[in-house]
Amino acid sequence: MRSPQAVHNGETPSPHHRIPTPRFHSTVTLRKLRRFHSLILVFRLAAFTFSLASSVFMVTNSRGSDSPHWFDFDAFRFVFAANAIVALYSLFEMGVSIWEISTGATLFPEILQVWFDFGHDQVFAYLLLSADSAGTALAKALKGTATCTTSNSFCVQSDISVALGFAGFLFLGLSSLLSGFRVACYIINGSRFHL
Repeated sequence: MRSPQAVHNGETPSPHHRIPTPRFHSTVTLRKLRRFHSLILVFRLAAFTFSLASSVFMVTNSRGSDSPHWFDFDAFRFVFAANAIVALYSLFEMGVSIWEISTGATLFPEILQVWFDFGHDQVFAYLLLSADSAGTALAKALKGTATCTTSNSFCVQSDISVALGFAGFLFLGLSSLLSGFRVACYIINGSRFHL
């Protein structure tokens, strides 16, 4: 882009030298973007809540020295670890979403932020799904054994923890869809904004 001074001095403009123009967003567009980012924040809050609740239910699933303990079972340790990791990740992403809503800018450079969100949403959603699937298989296998007949509350609390983990996966999956939409917008438009 030519500067007015360069035109007056008779200089020829370089076709490779362009000054980027700032993006214009109307108030309607800004409201839509704020609503979109708020929806992502709600999904991340729900994923955090359910994953944290699942972790707490699993870690408190011990009744005494004679009852079974959750850490005696590999699948239940996997359920606890995956839900704890997702809870921490969701807490971080909630902070990033609040930053983006309040400032209108991403925490990291835009290209890094959209790929970071999408990639981590995918990885942690599959981690949570595999952990809760393993927990479901173990909980189902324990139903007919002496473990559940002598300590029914252990099995019920394990079932609740796994179910809460699946709910966390659902909301993390919804967040993943929205972050995938932002990646598609970035690829098509060169910006995370869809408008």
